[in-house]
Amino acid sequence: MKKSDHQKKNFAHGKRVKKEHGQNFLRDEQVLDYIVDSIDLRDSNIIEIGCGDGALTKTILEKPIDKLLIYEIDADWVQHIKKTISDDRLEIKHQNFLDIDLQADLAGLKWKVMANLPYHITFPILKRFVSIIPLITEGVIMVQEEVAQKIVANYGRSYGYISLYFQYYFDWKLLAKVPPQAFFPAPKVFSRLLYLKPREERPVIKNIDEFWIFIKAAFSQPRRTLRNCLSSYHYNTSKISDDILALRAQQISYEKFIEIWHNII
Repeated sequence: MKKSDHQKKNFAHGKRVKKEHGQNFLRDEQVLDYIVDSIDLRDSNIIEIGCGDGALTKTILEKPIDKLLIYEIDADWVQHIKKTISDDRLEIKHQNFLDIDLQADLAGLKWKVMANLPYHITFPILKRFVSIIPLITEGVIMVQEEVAQKIVANYGRSYGYISLYFQYYFDWKLLAKVPPQAFFPAPKVFSRLLYLKPREERPVIKNIDEFWIFIKAAFSQPRRTLRNCLSSYHYNTSKISDDILALRAQQISYEKFIEIWHNII
């Protein structure tokens, strides 16, 4: 490969695309329009995580929003956005979304989330959404196809701790599947847009932090029965029927898991 070809493949606007930050920039205008048309953005406050060179940023700003707050870890792209986009509704912060005090930054307003998430830190970012759930009204995010299927699953091979945890806090809907060619540089996997909305009602779960530890234990060995998975964790399963203990975790519904937990504690 010629040096100039290599540079074209790894540079955008004269700046290096950094794999360590999971930078795959969305380029497909139809997908960009689809994202911003998926929810009503009128008079909304929007959070974008990782703006890159600003393709989604510009598309959001075409809508009649109130405010767009961006968190971008890469100083090069922060400067690029400041130089190329002038809009009073836009605020960009050179900060890691995983490290900041979100309550201090976002309190007092309601927010909608729109983001092409860095795939290597999708779950930590989603857990940060959980921490500010009273401040979020809805959102559309881009994740790996495999990750999206794990989040929405309610049975089978994709179903697990990830499914139960994030379904407890949010309602999810699969949106468009996005091919690698929609990005620069193109990732090696398909992506998926997901709609999310905080659940209005969540089941009451006693000792919820311990419940999630229990769920991890239940799914620790997917091919083994619930009895075998829990055997080394010292849970008292005497109140659980043999029929249930003989199932694999992927065969047990959310409601049944809560019932099992309340019979264990």
